[in-house]
Amino acid sequence: MQVGSPRDFNFTIKDHLQLGKELDLFDFDAASEVSGSKFYYLKNEAVMLEMALINWALSEVMRKGFTPLTTPEIVRSSIVEKCGFQPRGENTQVYSVEGTDQCLIGTAEIPVGGIHMDSILSETLLPLKYVAYSHCFRTEAGAAGAASRGLYRVHQFSKVEMFILCHPEESESYLEELIGIEEGLFSSLGFHFKTMDMASADLGAPAFRKFDVEAWMPGLGRYGEISSASNCTDYQSRRLGIRYRPESSSTNPKKVPPQFVHTLNATACAVPRMIVCLLESCQQEDGSITIPEPLRPFMGGLQLITPKSR
Repeated sequence: MQVGSPRDFNFTIKDHLQLGKELDLFDFDAASEVSGSKFYYLKNEAVMLEMALINWALSEVMRKGFTPLTTPEIVRSSIVEKCGFQPRGENTQVYSVEGTDQCLIGTAEIPVGGIHMDSILSETLLPLKYVAYSHCFRTEAGAAGAASRGLYRVHQFSKVEMFILCHPEESESYLEELIGIEEGLFSSLGFHFKTMDMASADLGAPAFRKFDVEAWMPGLGRYGEISSASNCTDYQSRRLGIRYRPESSSTNPKKVPPQFVHTLNATACAVPRMIVCLLESCQQEDGSITIPEPLRPFMGGLQLITPKSR
C-alpha cells in the first residue's frame, strides 16, 4: 500500500549529506577520528530535531495506551538469543562486551521482551503495551556502498520501539494496530511511503509475519526502510518463559494451565532515517528546511532550519 505521492521539486534537490554540511548539522569526519566509520556528531538544530522526534513519537504512542519505558542498553547474551537474534558469529549484528556474557542492544525489543521473563501473568493484565526509548548499537556487518552513506546506516542511533504482549488469538489484530500507528505517524509528517507485506524468505527468525515501511528519500533517489512491524506469535515467549493464566468461567469452570502469550514489535521512530527523510523531503530552494508542524511544539516553535551566517 502506498501513502501520499512524491513531492515535485522545481529546483535541483540535495541529499541529506549536502544539506547537513551546508546547514552545519552533522560532523562525520570528527566522529570517524574519535570512534571510526559510521559514527556521527549531530549539531545545532539536528540535536533539537532528534529530541523532538523522540518526544513527539513517545507522546503520540502514549496516547494510544502504551506505557513508556527506558531500558537497559546492555543485556545478557542469553536474552538476545531468546529474542531471536544471534549474538555471536562472523556476520552478527550484535556488539559483545569482551570477557562477559553481555551485549549491547540492537533494539529495545530485546530488553522489553525480557521484562516479564519467566513469569506467569494474570489474564486481566493483557494486553501489555509498551513504548520504549533507547540507544541501539549494530555492527552492520557486510553493509557498504553508496546506499549506506551518511545517516542511513550507522553503528549507533536512537529509536522509539513499540512492544505488545497479548492473547494468542488477538495478535493479528494488534499487528494491524501497530501498522496503523506507524502509518499515522509518518503521514502526519508528510512522508510519501509504502507498506509492504514481507515474503517468508525476508523474515528474521522470530517473525511469523512482518510488514516493512519504506519512505521515499528524494536526495537518495530511492525508497528506504524507516520502520517495520512484526508478529512473533509465541517464538519469543516460549524461549523467554512468558505465560498467562486463563481465568475460569461459568462455561469453562476447569482450571486451565498457563498459556504462552504472543509478542509483537514495531518501530515508531528510528531517528537517523527519519532525519534523512525529513531533510530531503522538506528542503526548500534557498537551502532551508521546513519543520513539519507536529514537531514544532517540540522544537520551541522553530519553523525553519536556515543556513548559518558566516
